[in-house]
Amino acid sequence: MYASVRGWLEIDFKQRSAAEEIIRRHHDDLYSGGWAFPTAPFNWTLYLFYGGDIREARLPWLRAQLDELAAMSPVDEDGDRPVGLFLVSDERGGATGWEVRGGRIREEATPSLSWLQE
Repeated sequence: MYASVRGWLEIDFKQRSAAEEIIRRHHDDLYSGGWAFPTAPFNWTLYLFYGGDIREARLPWLRAQLDELAAMSPVDEDGDRPVGLFLVSDERGGATGWEVRGGRIREEATPSLSWLQE
């Protein structure tokens, strides 16, 4: 079975190299291609995106990266940590949200978003 994963993570520009290192350490020849940084970031937030259809058995691989990305240390006195939202939908019509906030990921069924799988 496959799952469609799409979402974003908001990080500080100063965290880019740490995020790139986390992604590099978890490299997968096929599925790492789903990560994307803007080629010309602007303003004050850097958005890191992931989108792809991956085997359900590989979801823990992606989740491990997100756990590390979520736990990145704040870079300034504001204490802001990465925040984001990822939607995981499967071939059975189920949908799960991964909310990144406060250094952790909260996972929750999101049946109201299962229409995205159609």
